[in-house]
Amino acid sequence: MTKQQSKTRTGRLVDRKHVDTLIRNYKLNRWVHNTKRLGKPDALSAWFSLETLKEFLELAEQQQADGLKVYYGVYPADYSEKPEYRGRQTVVFVATKEKTNAAGATVNKDIYYLNGSEAQILAFNEASLCPPNCSPDGNGIDTDGIGITIFENEGTMHVI
Repeated sequence: MTKQQSKTRTGRLVDRKHVDTLIRNYKLNRWVHNTKRLGKPDALSAWFSLETLKEFLELAEQQQADGLKVYYGVYPADYSEKPEYRGRQTVVFVATKEKTNAAGATVNKDIYYLNGSEAQILAFNEASLCPPNCSPDGNGIDTDGIGITIFENEGTMHVI
């Protein structure tokens, strides 16, 4: 399998302070309002297993993808596959290919592939949303105080 390389490099590792700032800002500026409007706690996070993400990334590479778009979305009010997700926000990963448009600008085009005789967008969704799947009371707040931190110090990996 050949890896596709995008001309544009984006993203970087960030520290805990950066993550905490983003989450705090989101909760104060978006989540509170979404929750009031919904009448139930909106999703704070979306979890995917590494295994399923790797499978999606392998399929994306097979289709010559060189990137991913992450779209924000909201499940419809009548979503029947997982009724507990109705109205809650989510993320959708869409495989992309970098192209140059007629104006000479770089664009990241969503990839479509043939699935039988039908063109399908190469997309991935259905994360485990928190809430509702995060704590016994389903409110999105970690009430047990249990967490895991992994860090490296002088070449030794520590888990606390």
